[in-house]
Amino acid sequence: MINTPQRIVILKPCCIGDVINATPLLMALRRAYPQAQIDWAVSTSARMALITHPDLRQTLDTGQRANPASRPRDLLRLLGLLRRGNYDLIVAPDRSPLLGIAALLSGIPNRAGLDSAGRGFAYTVKAHIDPHTVRHEAEIYLDVARALSIDTSDCWVNVPPSAESLAVADRLIQQYGLTRPILIHPGGGVNAGMNMIEKRWLPDRFAALADRIADAIDGQIVVIGASSDAVVISAFKGFIKHPVIDLSQQLTLPVIGALASRAEIYLGNDNGVAHLAAASGGKVLMIFGPSDPRRYAPFVPPDRARFAWRPVDLPDRGVAAGNVTFSWERDGVSVDEAWEQVRQLLALT
Repeated sequence: MINTPQRIVILKPCCIGDVINATPLLMALRRAYPQAQIDWAVSTSARMALITHPDLRQTLDTGQRANPASRPRDLLRLLGLLRRGNYDLIVAPDRSPLLGIAALLSGIPNRAGLDSAGRGFAYTVKAHIDPHTVRHEAEIYLDVARALSIDTSDCWVNVPPSAESLAVADRLIQQYGLTRPILIHPGGGVNAGMNMIEKRWLPDRFAALADRIADAIDGQIVVIGASSDAVVISAFKGFIKHPVIDLSQQLTLPVIGALASRAEIYLGNDNGVAHLAAASGGKVLMIFGPSDPRRYAPFVPPDRARFAWRPVDLPDRGVAAGNVTFSWERDGVSVDEAWEQVRQLLALT
């Protein structure tokens, strides 16, 4: 392994939450190699989460597919991107053997990646992981840095908002007269790699919690979301008692991160936007149900985020395996349980 790589590319295409959970690895690489040029090969849908990241020279758009090595045409396009960069190190915090093959075919001489059950055979530096051990995804990705003998202490998810995004967020705050904004995203669970709307907490509970927070801090409720969230946002607005400022389908990911950093609190489900909010510096409460916070909780210092979850039996392979027996009515957290986490996060009496 070379001691001081000059041109590094991270290969982690999808999806937003997983990409955000790989930013501690980026932090470790930047700290270890401060002079190196670091690029990130990332899918179209997740790219906007990283587009202004100060530790990256550029992002490489790998296309719409969650795994760009899964189809011949997309693989050839990916190989072209990787070969043109003339990289001396590729870092792949991903379990896919297809991405490992892409790294091998790229001709990049030094290849570091995850090796789960032998699927990392194409890497020259292998981070061996046990697929049956429950660990946070960010910690698993950091194993690649550890395999490179890189220090990983105090590496957290991080996507600092750009000055431009903060300016947009501040204009919105001024436009709507927001003094203590409460940012709510009741949707999510739809991305290029998976469709799991079962991760959405019930909209009436979101509304009841938002009303309680607004009463406690004299705050203003702002709802955000994508077009795929329209139905649940409509239901949320039907239950809420306080006025709601609806900014759904109006904000880019960088602006959402910036607005979260300015808000009193961000409430959301286990999804990529919530991870972005935490990585951008916001105070975040993430609601979990049929996914495991031991794997996917916000990877930030505890004073910055909390999660609410009632432990349930989950598949060994995590959220990708699904959990058809989960019921929010029977198994999900109550408003009171979520409020307790809010109270601790905001230091409310």
